[in-house]
Amino acid sequence: MSSVVETPVRPKTSKPNVAAAIFALAMGGVGIGVTEFTMMGLLKEVEQGLNISTPEAGHLISAYALGVVVGAPLLAAVGARLPRKHLALGLMLFFTLANLLSYIAPDYGMMLVSRFAAGLPHGAFFGVAAVIAASLVPPTRRGWAISMVMAGLSVSNVIGVPVATWVGQTFGWRLLFLLVGGIGLLTLFLLWRFVPFQAAHPDASIRRELGALRRVQVWLAILIGVVGFGGFFATYTYIAHTMTLVAGIPSGLLPVVVALYGLGMVAGTVIGGRLADRSVMGTLYWVLPGIAVALVVYAVAAHWPWSALVMVFVVGASGSLLIPALQTRLLDASPDAPSLASSLNHAALNVANALGAFLGGVVIAWGWGFVAPALVGAVLAILGLAVAVVSGLLERRKPLAT
Repeated sequence: MSSVVETPVRPKTSKPNVAAAIFALAMGGVGIGVTEFTMMGLLKEVEQGLNISTPEAGHLISAYALGVVVGAPLLAAVGARLPRKHLALGLMLFFTLANLLSYIAPDYGMMLVSRFAAGLPHGAFFGVAAVIAASLVPPTRRGWAISMVMAGLSVSNVIGVPVATWVGQTFGWRLLFLLVGGIGLLTLFLLWRFVPFQAAHPDASIRRELGALRRVQVWLAILIGVVGFGGFFATYTYIAHTMTLVAGIPSGLLPVVVALYGLGMVAGTVIGGRLADRSVMGTLYWVLPGIAVALVVYAVAAHWPWSALVMVFVVGASGSLLIPALQTRLLDASPDAPSLASSLNHAALNVANALGAFLGGVVIAWGWGFVAPALVGAVLAILGLAVAVVSGLLERRKPLAT
């Protein structure tokens, strides 16, 4: 009688597909970018469709930005005890439903509510997405992983926004929200399929996450984003007026201008991730004065069509170089509350959006011309550099997260 010795079967351990996981997270950025930026190109259609004034239509953009600022810290803190994959899925589901609500919103009041709701998960999603991406790679590649997630937002400006704008102008502006809803559903599937499960930290809590707000370095990193990135938005907000009225570029070529800006953002985000992996503070020290120089050159080059187009790309790239470094800096400053700290970067960028647009509008109202916002942006970038220097000096006296 012979006996058969069975070899024990070892359980299979599957390594996460890092590229697919990061792509899934970046796809969420595409949907967020499309819903945020396409509205600016469809304001006229929205005005006519809802029978509202131009300022009222502008309030729909402000409502979204306000939702980002409110939702970023709130939802990140509330979701602290959830596994990160589940939090990302929940935030994207919320975002998708809010955009579908915009599609069926019967009047201006409901549209205002739905736009605010769509902005709520924006910052928290990018925050948890950055944390997930950083956890999938070695520490020396965190900047690259974060930049790949953020590239979704940049790519949306190259492909998604022009396509959505054309669809909205040709077939009806409400289709924008149906398109974004479709992207959201695709993102949900990709997140479920490719993002690995990560259990929540056993000590995670709302109180622990909010503890990040007690750290001076977290607030300094936020301030760098608000001030230093304000110049990017001061320029971008009035780019259509600058290109048509100063550079003399036909309005029909504005999609090309926006695409160039978006391509610059993609290049800047990718390169910025590489730079952040080498030195986060070094990146801030070099990029912020670089932004100032680029904006000053842009103000001069904007008087001729070809040089204006070149500098549109350069300005888009120089501003986006900053984002991965800021995101990584916030993670370093608050390692025990990464989701909240990371999400605050996007709240800061939306405050920078409001600040830049406001200050740009002030100097235009003063009669300084449409290139003046770029010069204001240069000043803001230098002020951001000053904050970064203060942050670096304080770090020498007291290391981060201590």
